[in-house]
Amino acid sequence: MGDIALFTSYGLDYLFRWGHFMAGITWIGVLYYFNFIQGEYFKEAEDAHRSGAIQKLVPRALWWFRWGAMFTFLTGVVLLGFRHAGISYDITVGATLGTLMFLNVWLIIWPAQKIVIASATQVAQGGEALPEAAGAAPKAALASRTNVLFSAPMLFFMGSSSHMSNGLVADASTVGLGVVMLLILILEGNAIFGKQGPMTKVSGVIGCSIGLTAVLYGLMVAL
Repeated sequence: MGDIALFTSYGLDYLFRWGHFMAGITWIGVLYYFNFIQGEYFKEAEDAHRSGAIQKLVPRALWWFRWGAMFTFLTGVVLLGFRHAGISYDITVGATLGTLMFLNVWLIIWPAQKIVIASATQVAQGGEALPEAAGAAPKAALASRTNVLFSAPMLFFMGSSSHMSNGLVADASTVGLGVVMLLILILEGNAIFGKQGPMTKVSGVIGCSIGLTAVLYGLMVAL
């Protein structure tokens, strides 16, 4: 029966988990590329080089970025369906962070980047920059930085839900979970209405992401 193992519920769970990993690696890899490599290059690049990259490179990267996010989210939803009662505190926090990151991609970053790309294309063709482009670029950047902020704790809790017995915070309380969720929502509110603050620098956002992981874990354990 081993030759049809993939057609059992365990086999399908594994296939969707595999797809989840593949899509997630693509998504988060491009996220880190945007924040750690491309963004830093754009700060130093000449206007013509930056414009060319926005018109030709960025749209390609954004395609993999947004569809990586989509397939990560969809396979994650299926996996949550497989788990049913096995959903732990860890995976609740991880899935919440992942869902907000997915929404940031499709509802904030992608719409704003479309404006930036259209503006750069129009300028390259001899026209004027779109007025809304000036506000769209920082809006996309803040949401992207927030996704980096969320990425370390998201991966931490999603991983612990599967690879630690009963998760790392199996004894957490609903109060602890509620406080953690409130903090996450406050940070998401900043992604929409706030500023980058210490996340402006690459070292700053990496430090904030690792620090947030420690804070969320500490709150779950202490409360």
